[in-house]
Amino acid sequence: QRITEAKQSPELTHAHEEHRNQRSINKISKMQAFLAYSILTNPCSRSFFPRPATRPQFLLSSVPAARTSAAATARRCGGPGRSVVTAASSSPAVVTAATDVPGTMKAWAYEEYGDASVLKLDEAVSVPAVGEDQVLVRVAAAALNPVDSKRRMGKFKATDSPLPVSPGYDMAGVVVKVGSQVKNLKEGDEVYGHISEKVLEGPKQFGSLAEYTAVEEKLVALKPKSIDFAQAAGLPLAIETAHEGLERAGFSAGKSILVLGGAGGVGTLVIQLAKQVYGASKVAATASTPKLELLKSLGADVAIDYTKENFEDMPEKYDVVFDAVGQGEKAVKVVKEGGSVVVLTGAVAPPGFRFVVTSDGSVLAKLNPYLESGKVKPVVDPKGPFPFSQVVEAFSYLETGRATGKVVISPVP
Repeated sequence: QRITEAKQSPELTHAHEEHRNQRSINKISKMQAFLAYSILTNPCSRSFFPRPATRPQFLLSSVPAARTSAAATARRCGGPGRSVVTAASSSPAVVTAATDVPGTMKAWAYEEYGDASVLKLDEAVSVPAVGEDQVLVRVAAAALNPVDSKRRMGKFKATDSPLPVSPGYDMAGVVVKVGSQVKNLKEGDEVYGHISEKVLEGPKQFGSLAEYTAVEEKLVALKPKSIDFAQAAGLPLAIETAHEGLERAGFSAGKSILVLGGAGGVGTLVIQLAKQVYGASKVAATASTPKLELLKSLGADVAIDYTKENFEDMPEKYDVVFDAVGQGEKAVKVVKEGGSVVVLTGAVAPPGFRFVVTSDGSVLAKLNPYLESGKVKPVVDPKGPFPFSQVVEAFSYLETGRATGKVVISPVP
């Protein structure tokens, strides 16, 4: 009878339809509220991360902690693919969220040539633009080199970039932006490299002692996973110099070599490359008394204490002498006939030669397996890494000539 009445009464039919519609709306509202609450409180949701309004954040934390956190979250979320940690690695710096790159950054710079005191920390330097073949790297660590000091003192004015300059050649960090012609790198990649292809000819105005640096893709390589950012930052210019010097000298398996300044940034790597990569028959190196054991640990067969012995008076001759400290005139006295003397600084006498290293990411990629395996080890000076706030102090220490391995700045900033 009610059905019959409903069919006969349009008003009653309309009332029933409005009632059903209201019930549906109420159900939808409750479901939306439930879903909104679930998204906000569920760590597995893609909306769980807060989005910072400024630059990308890099959390400095121990690797085991990061891995433990990732594993725990993965278990809660039903598998490793849903971990909250987005880019865990062997490095202390872990990328947790991607955000827009800011317009300005912190960077060390100088407006005039001089000693380390001309360096000033500027907190509003423009972030460098990225070219088509470049990547923008968020710097995690940087390293100092003697050439940085020489450049700052104005020894390369004729070919230098215009002042003011933000110095630094070596860096390790994370790619945050890529140019349109970049082929093999992507945002989030951990990379390291020497950012100016020619050290003395038009080096970049915006160097690595800054929060961000722009660098050509061909000049960098993926960072070995077995080393951290600070260790990686100390490698590029030194290991490329060691490699190029050995190549130019025609060094090969079965040959002998003497390394002058074996405990320095380049020397420590010449010893290791000669032994582990090239298969040297004998490696000798000079250093002061406290550093002799370091030479032996790196693979030197003979460690010469230059405070007690004059290497040039010894009867042994070598196929190659690699002079990293400016003793070229003495070095030629201990090279075999037909051999080579590589000179990085100071006077050059025949058969000695000098060269200026060319930055090349393919060299780093070629040597990465030796770094991954631990056959070649980065050596960071035990006084470091220096914090970003102590760049002036780090340069002053480097310029004493007493550093062991590389002087590194980490973290940045």
